[in-house]
Amino acid sequence: MTELPSLFVSHGAPTLLTDAGPTRDFLADLGRSLPRPRAILCASAHWTTADPQLTGHPAPATIHDFYGFPDPLYQVEYPAPGDPDLAAEVAALLDGLAPAVDPGRGLDHGAWVPLKLMYPAADLPVVQLSVAPARDPAWHVELGRRLRPLRARGVLVVGSGSATHNLRDYARHPLDAPAQPYARAFADWLSDAVAAGDLDALTDVWARGPEARRNHPTPEHLIPLHVALGAAGGAPGRRLHDAYTYGVLSMAVYAWD
Repeated sequence: MTELPSLFVSHGAPTLLTDAGPTRDFLADLGRSLPRPRAILCASAHWTTADPQLTGHPAPATIHDFYGFPDPLYQVEYPAPGDPDLAAEVAALLDGLAPAVDPGRGLDHGAWVPLKLMYPAADLPVVQLSVAPARDPAWHVELGRRLRPLRARGVLVVGSGSATHNLRDYARHPLDAPAQPYARAFADWLSDAVAAGDLDALTDVWARGPEARRNHPTPEHLIPLHVALGAAGGAPGRRLHDAYTYGVLSMAVYAWD
């Protein structure tokens, strides 16, 4: 079986599903362009825990974990099957990191929004993995390294977050505003570091990335990238897509082959 890439996708706001734009179109095309996986493991910024947790329900619910958005978004369902056997397989790979399987947890919008664009039929099993914001990027790279064997077993490893994520600033700008200089500077630095496979820079991102803390006042939307990076063994990657919403949210997508 061909080894699948690992991916990092910027999922933006839930309105990514309904707002016409380049990222929505790109993700719809991306799912068609990839080899078909047997299952998906998604590390989402919207499930944060102290230690790794995995969804174990055979039919995970669609969690509408957002507020103040248009009513139709709360009616959207993504009825992808779960995969308790895959959850157990991943837990075994993460042995030593205190993994646990949550039998009742559903899929949050960090998982189902991009996956609904990539795989609208919802016919691929999905297991979600939490991230641990109290842990540093190097810890998440190591977590990702444990997942690397899954890529040769037909599992698509996806980190879902945002290349930049300053929600304190986004409401000041319209949806189609040009990239603000501080967001562009960080996102371009991130892309250069990914392309160079500069693991030292990427694990020291909070010190080395230009205005890193302004772009990420909290870390949970960037550390899924470190999971995907780890699943690639720290190898160089490439930016597949570059766009912005609200001037401050980079919608970059990265792949590691």
